[in-house]
Amino acid sequence: MNYEKDIHIDETALDVEWLEQSELAIKYGKYWSACKDRVTRAEENIKLIRAQLIAEANDDPVKCCNKEKPNAADIEAYYRRHKRHIKAKEEWLDALKECNDAEIVKNEISFTRKAALENLVQLHGQNYFAGPSMPRNLQGERERKQEKRKESESRIRIRKS
Repeated sequence: MNYEKDIHIDETALDVEWLEQSELAIKYGKYWSACKDRVTRAEENIKLIRAQLIAEANDDPVKCCNKEKPNAADIEAYYRRHKRHIKAKEEWLDALKECNDAEIVKNEISFTRKAALENLVQLHGQNYFAGPSMPRNLQGERERKQEKRKESESRIRIRKS
């Protein structure tokens, strides 16, 4: 996804922009939802790893905590320092950051971009912009724009590979 490109509004094609606004809002809403799911799964993974490590510490306290009878703080220190727990926490933090960023993008597309479109349409209605004298082929304009977007997205994917 290319947020910087998707947030841009072509003021010469407000009709096309309006037609694509709902698609963009849904696209970024689904992305945010997927990110939230990833955060939830990462949280559950942390809980699972913590439970496994606590069980290990209880099964073999001398090996894990260097004590015959470790207390709760010893067991907590064991699992918090464990590589699996640290990795799971890092994955959760990464997922949380991505989710927070996705929420910002979703809101910007759904609310800010929509409000900008509304304001630009009002300006257009007040003849603020010099418009074309002939009616446009809206379907053709939209198809060209979508083709251009697909072409640039395929170039972005090639670079990432």
